[in-house]
Amino acid sequence: MFADRRQLLGAIAATFGSLAVSGQPARAVTRPREVAISPFVKPTLPLMVQRAVAALDAHGRHVRNRDLVGFVDFSQPSRETRFHLIDIEGGKVLSSHLVSHGSGSDPANSGWVQRFSNQMGSNASSPGAFLTGVTYYGKHGRSQRLIGLEDSNSAAMERGIVIHAADYVSPEMARDHGRVGRSQGCFAFSNNDISGVLQKLGEGRLLFATK
Repeated sequence: MFADRRQLLGAIAATFGSLAVSGQPARAVTRPREVAISPFVKPTLPLMVQRAVAALDAHGRHVRNRDLVGFVDFSQPSRETRFHLIDIEGGKVLSSHLVSHGSGSDPANSGWVQRFSNQMGSNASSPGAFLTGVTYYGKHGRSQRLIGLEDSNSAAMERGIVIHAADYVSPEMARDHGRVGRSQGCFAFSNNDISGVLQKLGEGRLLFATK
């Protein structure tokens, strides 16, 4: 685990060098806060790492465990494995998984996020940085509470936005329907993936959702 932000950013700079294409110079490292990413471009590993580091930089005072970040790329359709567990120290993706978005974010059930909301009753997904809270057993089995750290997701606890498993999220549904089902704003995973996701994320880590 990194002792301070300077060490963390230094490790990311080293990661960029190792990921450069052979025969081409490595790109200069830009400070995470200044990275501009088109919503139409799927983030590559270095860009995802940059955004994860930027979120840690902005919300580090709330985050006890900074070794791993959950990164949700809502610019991708729900048929894609758009939730990534990122090893910050190693600068790599540990695993990628299907994850739902809220029905209020996709009223036409197209499989794409159209909008976000932080409002009660919206059934929409919220973007931004979340802190993982305690795990508990509810109507969806083992689940995990989330604490919103930004204005865009500050009502997460009141809205009951959590991580849980759902039958409507599966590789078979993504393949057969071109999308997975929608939640009421929660981050729903397949029954096969939920245990691994919860075990790796644990309590006191960052989940960052963006588009």
